[in-house]
Amino acid sequence: MSRIHEALKKAEQERAVSQGGSAHSSFATPERSELPARTIDEDPSATVATGVPSGGIPLTSAMPSFANPFGLDALLARCPQLQWKPDATMLFFNGDDSAIGTEEFRTLRSRLYHMREKMTLKKLLITSALPKEGKSFTASNLAQVLVRQHGRRVLLIDADLRGPRLHLMLGTTASPGLSDYLQGRSDEFSIMQRGPMENLFLIPSGDEISDPAELVSNGRLKFLLQRVEALFDWIIIDSPPAVPVSDASVLGKSCDGVLMVVRSNATPVDMARRAREEFPDQALVGVVLNGTNSASTPYSRYYYGASGKNVTETKS
Repeated sequence: MSRIHEALKKAEQERAVSQGGSAHSSFATPERSELPARTIDEDPSATVATGVPSGGIPLTSAMPSFANPFGLDALLARCPQLQWKPDATMLFFNGDDSAIGTEEFRTLRSRLYHMREKMTLKKLLITSALPKEGKSFTASNLAQVLVRQHGRRVLLIDADLRGPRLHLMLGTTASPGLSDYLQGRSDEFSIMQRGPMENLFLIPSGDEISDPAELVSNGRLKFLLQRVEALFDWIIIDSPPAVPVSDASVLGKSCDGVLMVVRSNATPVDMARRAREEFPDQALVGVVLNGTNSASTPYSRYYYGASGKNVTETKS
């Protein structure tokens, strides 16, 4: 057992006793046989002397590796199971694989996997230049089509704390969620929901807050992603639009790539260019052209933009 693990466990026990509780940690610690060779990267800002990161939530001492699927299942079983009621924009819940838009998302999935062969690509930020261009529609349906592949586990995060939409589209509750974690009020498993689609997990936005910019830049989101990354094949993050606020560029620094959504015949060209400039060249992995008319593009649903980045069309 590593010295860090021992220090964290001891500190957690002492903290629990000092607060009048039992010495048992609020996080279930796996048996010795379940522990990986080393623990997941600890938050560099966490204080080993107290075992508590800056937000006040005790650290999980260790998580099992993918070599131990039973340990993973036990951890994810702690996430609340809710009965989602998805709306009509959620394309993959009704079992109709021929619905308009489903093939475009399969194409997008395929292209992302091709890119993944050449670069690290697991944490993907979905953004747009302006509101109402379809980023939440794209993020949620992309997450759904990814879990349609057998054994793939996907985490969908609503990081748009200014105008959250994912909980409405999936028909579930907004709280507890990301804002609660960022404020140190909840741990990673209490904010992570399971719904009716196997292997799809959601972290909704959480309670409404007055200072989203400060909250998303406090470092705890990066720590959250470090904690849960090993549990998922993909992490899809829905962010605020890139032009009006700074949140998207901050969130993008914690991700492997950025997918930009623009709306056909709606997004001003200068706004799309401004949004593009918020991210480094290597960060932008592609562009989704949303809201197209199938009659206007009869030859191909997929093409390359002038920048050389991948562009795929969807309809919402």
